[in-house]
Amino acid sequence: MHTVWKGSISFGLVNIPVKLHAATENKDVKLRQLHKECHTPISYKKVCEGCQKEVKDEEIVKAYEYTKNKFVILDEEDLENIRKEAEDKAVQIIDFVKLEEIDPIYFEKTYYLSPDTTGAKAYVLLRKTLEESGKIGIAKITIRAKEQLAIVRVYKNTLVMEVIHFPDEVRDAKDVPNIPGVETVVQKELETALMLVDQLTTEFDPTKYTDDYRTALMQLIEAKQAEGNGTVTVNNKRPLPDNVTDLMSALQASLDKTKKPTTRKKRTTTRTKKNA
Repeated sequence: MHTVWKGSISFGLVNIPVKLHAATENKDVKLRQLHKECHTPISYKKVCEGCQKEVKDEEIVKAYEYTKNKFVILDEEDLENIRKEAEDKAVQIIDFVKLEEIDPIYFEKTYYLSPDTTGAKAYVLLRKTLEESGKIGIAKITIRAKEQLAIVRVYKNTLVMEVIHFPDEVRDAKDVPNIPGVETVVQKELETALMLVDQLTTEFDPTKYTDDYRTALMQLIEAKQAEGNGTVTVNNKRPLPDNVTDLMSALQASLDKTKKPTTRKKRTTTRTKKNA
């Protein structure tokens, strides 16, 4: 399993060298975009809106737009110093809370935590502590130059780190438009709805839920591939730009003009001598 981060987690005086592994993966079927006319893949270029020309990565700087069309340019050296300052710190568990106190709206991404070569004993200690206390740890971690708030908990005998949103990243529910206020519900309708809930209530089994759209899409792709219907072979040869084509045409035309009609001149000279 690929390691996405390597460091340590500490709580109190206990330090645990750990590795971070992505616990989930995106199973979306990725579709490419082709030019309908010639079936060549569509590419995206970084173009400067002012100069109207393509720019390379080394020509790009990062900036923050603090008001419309006004930016603060940030040097890469400044950003690197901030990253290093944050990344040098070990992940420290700040607090312990109950999992049910955190609403799922805060959850963002899940990672598995595995002990590094010397961290097995401390790893087991933290795992056992969380299990016995029924609590989870609140911590901070910097991943890919972004500081994240996270929780540490136990999942199937493995320590798991859940990256969660900071409070100011969760929008206020009061800002959602058209939410109805307190209204009287007909008792009969409520009783019927509760009966329906009772009938559909079961134990959660994640294996019974599948992505029907992804399954149907893959079946469609495989059927088309088997039939040869709609399959194309992409030509990766790029045509020459117009200016290069024009230049070659001009060069060829120039060569044609400079060719001397030597054969015709010789024949004409020979005929003249014979006539004389």
